Amino acid sequence: MYFTDDSLLPENQDPLIITAAPYGPVWLPSDYPEDIALTWDQQVQKAVDCYNAGATILHIHVRDPKTGKISKNFKEYGELIGRLREAVPKMILQVGGSISFSPPDDHSKAQWQGYDTRHMLAELDPKPDQVTVAIGSCQWDITSLTTMEDWANTHVATEEMLWAFSNMVVDATPDFYIEHLKRLRQHGIQPYFALAHIHSLEIVERLIRRGLYMGPVNGFFSMGGGGSCGANPFDWMELVRRTPHGSVFTYQSVHRLSHPLAAMMIALGQHTRAGIEENLWDSTKGKRLTSVQMIEKHVRIANELGRKVATGDDARRILKIGTWYNSTEETLQNLGLPPNRQTGQTGFIGYPATDGKLRTMQMAGSDGHPLVGEL
Repeated sequence: MYFTDDSLLPENQDPLIITAAPYGPVWLPSDYPEDIALTWDQQVQKAVDCYNAGATILHIHVRDPKTGKISKNFKEYGELIGRLREAVPKMILQVGGSISFSPPDDHSKAQWQGYDTRHMLAELDPKPDQVTVAIGSCQWDITSLTTMEDWANTHVATEEMLWAFSNMVVDATPDFYIEHLKRLRQHGIQPYFALAHIHSLEIVERLIRRGLYMGPVNGFFSMGGGGSCGANPFDWMELVRRTPHGSVFTYQSVHRLSHPLAAMMIALGQHTRAGIEENLWDSTKGKRLTSVQMIEKHVRIANELGRKVATGDDARRILKIGTWYNSTEETLQNLGLPPNRQTGQTGFIGYPATDGKLRTMQMAGSDGHPLVGEL
């Protein structure tokens, strides 16, 4: 991002897009029965409540009402998306590309689903607006920035379960993401890039420069440590600095670190995510918040700073839902990135050279021809 002198003034910032992540694929219903939606009606109502609180993107994981566990059944994804389209028509529906990474039992490692399974998200019916797409494999130890207190009174709060989660790896090689981006475009679903650190952002730029992705660049950085970006605010600022000026990014962390990160990003004109998928707690120790309460907290911070909170229409406009580009050059220009270097070009590359002069307006007749004496 490029910051001018007036970039921090709220009237010059895009409205804040808050992503709600209320479905908590890490948790079992017994971990937070007051806030974990189980039945279809409860899962739909959770979306309605998050939208009414100020969220305009819904990050979706589907919980099987029969078992209480996160579903891997794509028919159930279609069932929920269909219900959500009717209940929250203004909300951007975003499916989590990991589907479910929770271990099947207390003795197994947490892991992401295989490539073939994740590719099936492109064929969901009804289709979502976005699917999150991990770029670049890396260790993703979501326990590294936390203590046992952060997991208190949940099924994760055992040494065995924490060890299972600490060994998790995001599996996203070129075999996966190049093919997945093709399939999403074929089905008109916008990718929402799920990035771990600055080097995964570099991969996205290379994909664009090689013509392997053409479209808006929206996504999120997940600051969970243990292989992804951690809790150092200078690292957060470097991510903000390096994102293309025409891109739109959300920033998230884990547990109580979520709140200072959200405050920084709201002030900087960036976007935030709130919900029990990453966090159970308020800023102070020992007090739990619901997903709706976390969203309301982000809205209060934005209001204190004078920054508008996005409506559903605002979010669709800012994220360019439904927009695609048809060339590498068009994508780079819309992102505010320099064009690819041509053979023999030296130095820093800009857009086609002119003499730099602004021309005066030329009068034309009704048929479009120049008027005599006016040139």
